[in-house]
Amino acid sequence: MLDIKFIRENPDIVRDNIKKKFQEEKLPLVDQVLELDEKNRATMTQANELRAARNALSKQVGQLMGQAKQDPSKVEEAERAKSQVKANADQLAQLERQEEALAAEIRKIMLAIPNIIDPSVPIGPDDSANVEVERFGAPAVPDFEIPYHIDIMECFDGVDLDAAGRVSGAGFYYLLGDVARLHAAILSYARDFMIDKGFTFCIPPYMIHGNVVEGVMSQTDMDAMMYKIEGEDLYLIGTSEHSMIGKFINQIIPEDSLPQTLTSYSPCFRKEKGAHGIEERGVYRIHQFEKQEMIVVCRPEESMDWYEKMWRYSVELFRSMNIPVRQLECCSGDLADLKVKSCDIEAWSPRQQKYFEVCSCSNLGDAQARRLKMRVKGEHGTYLPHTLNNTVAAPPRMLIALLENNLQADGSVTIPEVLQPYMGGARTLLPKH
Repeated sequence: MLDIKFIRENPDIVRDNIKKKFQEEKLPLVDQVLELDEKNRATMTQANELRAARNALSKQVGQLMGQAKQDPSKVEEAERAKSQVKANADQLAQLERQEEALAAEIRKIMLAIPNIIDPSVPIGPDDSANVEVERFGAPAVPDFEIPYHIDIMECFDGVDLDAAGRVSGAGFYYLLGDVARLHAAILSYARDFMIDKGFTFCIPPYMIHGNVVEGVMSQTDMDAMMYKIEGEDLYLIGTSEHSMIGKFINQIIPEDSLPQTLTSYSPCFRKEKGAHGIEERGVYRIHQFEKQEMIVVCRPEESMDWYEKMWRYSVELFRSMNIPVRQLECCSGDLADLKVKSCDIEAWSPRQQKYFEVCSCSNLGDAQARRLKMRVKGEHGTYLPHTLNNTVAAPPRMLIALLENNLQADGSVTIPEVLQPYMGGARTLLPKH
């Protein structure tokens, strides 16, 4: 969410940014919010004048009532002043209700106006205009056929989609045996990898209040992603970023405690509504999965340095498991409204002979901090911090990349050296079929 003062002083910049994001339907919002802001400021001025008049009249009433003890003629004058105080109070109450209504309407519009993107973001309407920046590791295609990832898992008796369908429906799965253990090994390794980078490990709440949801994501994303708990002001998290950033709601953070660097584990729950839907057979796009996340809360001047570090951590993690990846810069039309800059890390799929998304690294500037009323208390006053997040590991997708890239011609899977301590020292998974 932008600062209303920024919109007031830079309406053309805000309009140009909306155009760059190919959201022309939102252009009228700028004039609407400016008009409401003008009304609100006029209402506030009028209310402040009434408060000053009320205070002066109240003082005058006290003086007149004191004088009335000596001069009865002052009683009538005091009563007139009291009547005026009452009239002012009624008018002030009406203005305060008007202020509240205008502020709510302004906030609703402000939540829909996108954040200002970084000048380095490529301009384009959708993900087809995303730009490949760099590749890490040579994408290889073996001289034998790579089966579909579910077929690989089934060779190890490692997945049961039929049972999950009976229990929960489409978009769920049972992982079993060595595949389940490999899934857990990836999460454990990802956790320790981030701890070694100096991040503090955290397990957050898996449900959050509605005001936290509004603080961390756009309404569009919320409707497409979040599951609401019926009858309660609680939502299941779609990623631990939601509750990790929500941790700082309404808080004043001491400047000397920055940067806050946290790595969190959680299950994640997503509706996955939209054009892509739920994949008919597989664990690529699902309603429930587990994830290790990285979160940074920092000084504004440090956020781009952290953005660079964070996506490079993802590259380092994947390359340590023999998985080729590339960095893909997200274009303006592919950025969620709160994001200043974002990139995807995509893993190589030998079966499909193309890359697919496994991590998303985002700098949100001060948008979440403003929505959540997070502040930093520094030597020269208070200010809004910047927030960033990035996927460390989301095993269903990482599992697909790991299995495909480490599959051997005989159907076995080589376990990367970094995962072997988490797999009881095993170096290879041998198929049962």
